[in-house]
Amino acid sequence: MTIKDLKPALVFSIFDEINQVPRPSKKEEKIRQYLLDFAAKHNIEVKTDAIGNVLMRKPATAGKENAPTVVLQSHMDMVCESNDKSFDFTTQPIRTVVDGEWLRADGTTLGADNGIGMAASLAVMVDDTLVHGPVEALFTVDEETGLTGANNLGEGMIGGSILLNLDSEDDAEIFVGCAGGVDTTCLFTYKRAMAPTDFHYFRLDIAGLLGGHSGGDIHLGRANANKLLARFLYALSLEHEVSLCSIDGGNLRNAIPRAANAVFGIETSRKEQVRVAFNKYVADLEKEYAGLETGMKLDLESVDRPEYALDHVTSQALIEALYSAPHGVISMSRDLEGLVETSTNLAAVKMQPDNKILVTTSQRSSVESRKWDIARQVEALFRLAGAEVTHGDGYPGWAPNMNSPIMHIASEAYEELYGIKPAIKAIHAGLECGLFLQKYPHLDMVSIGPTLRDVHSPSERMHIPAVERFWGQLTRTLEKVAEL
Repeated sequence: MTIKDLKPALVFSIFDEINQVPRPSKKEEKIRQYLLDFAAKHNIEVKTDAIGNVLMRKPATAGKENAPTVVLQSHMDMVCESNDKSFDFTTQPIRTVVDGEWLRADGTTLGADNGIGMAASLAVMVDDTLVHGPVEALFTVDEETGLTGANNLGEGMIGGSILLNLDSEDDAEIFVGCAGGVDTTCLFTYKRAMAPTDFHYFRLDIAGLLGGHSGGDIHLGRANANKLLARFLYALSLEHEVSLCSIDGGNLRNAIPRAANAVFGIETSRKEQVRVAFNKYVADLEKEYAGLETGMKLDLESVDRPEYALDHVTSQALIEALYSAPHGVISMSRDLEGLVETSTNLAAVKMQPDNKILVTTSQRSSVESRKWDIARQVEALFRLAGAEVTHGDGYPGWAPNMNSPIMHIASEAYEELYGIKPAIKAIHAGLECGLFLQKYPHLDMVSIGPTLRDVHSPSERMHIPAVERFWGQLTRTLEKVAEL
């Protein structure tokens, strides 16, 4: 069975088309052109704004012209993570695999976040069997790395009073709120020193971790490769002089790091002590993460002496800061049971030109003051370590409205079709809804979507039966709004 055999056929066929088009964050030119070509092919009214967002409009079904206009909203870009370092997300299509009741990709992120939302929106635009009022479909750019499209949405781009965000990840759940977030970056400047000639050099590799979405998966206790790397290096530094030559870990601010590596040296006479310490460390981690990080792999191999190393002061400060930096859940919500309130992700450590090392972190909270509190704790720690610290602009949370009319309509639609009353929830991950409310405070919004798992990682997968229920809920919701 292939994706072409799946139902709803229209949704999956469009999703398959979307996955043939490269769409990394900040490189949405090809997917934007696909949308414009799609609109031209199907004679759909379309416009764009200065930042690159695309809006399509479809007239109401005859007799439903006076119904409220509904905006279907999704984002164009996808998180690009791969187990194959040679895979090029800017040129190669996503290869989908039907695996029982799940759809996944062959070694990469699937792009269901948020390709399935795009596909559903486009299917509404071309399905003439549906009954609905006026419909708009908004496709935003760069949601994953900065919510740039939502933050710079052009004036007058949307005219609806109801917005259905199609970017959540759980069947039979309706989301009415989300956390706000802010990125904090920490820049170390080091002096390049000659690597000691009387040292033995190792490369430590940590790979095979689950990773995942730093919002949706942060509460699952998964290992962070940057933290595991720093933990070993710090323990070594308590007993030995460590000459750090290079370090690299993680990639994206909103993904829990799955892999990290470092090249370092120890006095040659002590190299066997390092191997003993490493073996004990591996045994400790295997016990700590038994049954969870089943693919975890740690390797320590000898390498040739590099020409250069970091100066010892900066090296030690970096190791101590990474080891001390918070990661994971900081607090749980007292308002909604089971909801993470505040968290932080030690996302990436990257060597930069001109003797720089950039550490990227991401903070989230449904309470604005606590979002900034954890961001400033990260700032204080890295300033003590000698780094230059800056905060991004961040994005606002979306406060739940338990009296939302569209929440009740979407809930009734699902219950009518499937006999289950969907749960009403808020999500710890960031959605664009808070930014839309700043520009259009009259909007009544909910977020829905099919079940996705392990997004932002190569293990990302989508539950096929949930897509059919998502499509049913969406189209029935549009029909019920048209009856207003």
